[in-house]
Amino acid sequence: MKEKHTICLLNDSFPPTIDGVANVVLNYASIIEKKHGHSVVVTPQVPDTEDNYDFPVVRYPSIDTRKLVGYVAGYPFSPEAAHIIKEEKTELLHTHCPMTSCLLARQLSESMDLPLVMTWHTKYDIDIANAIHNKALQETALQALLRNVNACDEIWTVSSGAGENLRSLGYEGDYIVMPNGVDLPHRRVSIDQVIKATSEFDLPHGIPCFLFIGRLMWYKGLRIILDALALLLNQKKDFRMVFIGGGGDESEVKAYAASLGLERKVFFTGPISARRLLRAWYTRADLFLFPSTFDTNGLVVREAAASDTPSVIIRGSCASEGITDGQNGFLIEENAQSLAAKLSELISYPDKMKDVGRLAGREIYISWDKAVARAYDRYEVVIDRYKSGYYKKRLPYDYDFFRAQGELMETLGSIGAAGQNLKKDAETLRNDLDTSLRSIKNKAIVDAITAGYETRQEIKNFKAEAEQLLQSKKEEALEGLESARNDLWEFLDRYL
Repeated sequence: MKEKHTICLLNDSFPPTIDGVANVVLNYASIIEKKHGHSVVVTPQVPDTEDNYDFPVVRYPSIDTRKLVGYVAGYPFSPEAAHIIKEEKTELLHTHCPMTSCLLARQLSESMDLPLVMTWHTKYDIDIANAIHNKALQETALQALLRNVNACDEIWTVSSGAGENLRSLGYEGDYIVMPNGVDLPHRRVSIDQVIKATSEFDLPHGIPCFLFIGRLMWYKGLRIILDALALLLNQKKDFRMVFIGGGGDESEVKAYAASLGLERKVFFTGPISARRLLRAWYTRADLFLFPSTFDTNGLVVREAAASDTPSVIIRGSCASEGITDGQNGFLIEENAQSLAAKLSELISYPDKMKDVGRLAGREIYISWDKAVARAYDRYEVVIDRYKSGYYKKRLPYDYDFFRAQGELMETLGSIGAAGQNLKKDAETLRNDLDTSLRSIKNKAIVDAITAGYETRQEIKNFKAEAEQLLQSKKEEALEGLESARNDLWEFLDRYL
């Protein structure tokens, strides 16, 4: 019988905040607690939240910035959290985020002498490049992430592609591929359930139905899908396409679909969170379209496989790992012409889609039970190695860093309160030098946090630059404030 261990899971988000990594942590914690040992989740406080789980959830202090960015901003220093984690007799720390959660995990690892594992979930360099346009700040942010990565005893990635992405940023250590699982059972739902879930949409029997589930962001390959569908329309091919989800580019995506004349063929359901409804849509679809090179895991591809629905994926992408073209999925090049050609071919051979879908269910579907069991086995290896002195000794962590963060998070709170009225206050800011200076300083501090939690001296440098900018080009600085705020929103929306 396996020994039972207490595993502490840390992440910047957790229900009631819902995103992909929050779902990963929830599944890890639930299955560890139910089948293997004991789990503890550590995450920022969310106002008016009551946690009711089979495992303890330790909330550390945060600033409520939901009106500004949709998420709370955690302050990664909490003696109270450390005390609770110690009382739970934690044996290993596993952080699922290289930012705030990793900062807290590093402090706990050092103070409690515990091994530290990190999972690299996404391509953070792309997020940073999209959000921070200053090259020097981009480099600062990436170096901050790498310092956190290098401070861990073991690095896991959700795919080989994610590991190579990490290597491309300068990481030189080893990593282990630890795929995420799927929280859907491997079986199709009944026809009655499918009809009930999809009846409000024009989906004629015998007409191929294509599906996309995820955030409606252009970087997910949505333009490739729409352009390919427009080509099919020009070829007089009949089809239906359903997009499930929301996101920052939703209005643009809908407008683009309309401009291509696809209104009668393409439907947008909005976000759907109920898993039973998503299973019905996976069952209804003939093909799942996922032409994304951004995602490091492509969990939705395995979700589709749970319903024996095959996927069309970009050749060489992270999501294509384990896919053999024409056997358990379909591979294309990263362009609309390639996707259109594949769809046109498959429309003529519907039985091919069914055969490949059944093999996808057998070969690429991974349940969460299986994924967490594999992770738990590895936890035991890491714990034994740590006790034996196998891992290199880490450099001491600077606790002054955390104290500096307190002042930063207090300032972030004031920005969150003022964020919704930014446009309204712009005219007042132009006439009030002192208020303008405070706002410019706040913007600098937010950039510092986003770029990797800069030191006190760097923040002073930001302030000095802001003061000089205000004196020389006051009007330009104020107009740029709204643009910087939008950049921050986009970064956190995509990262979190």
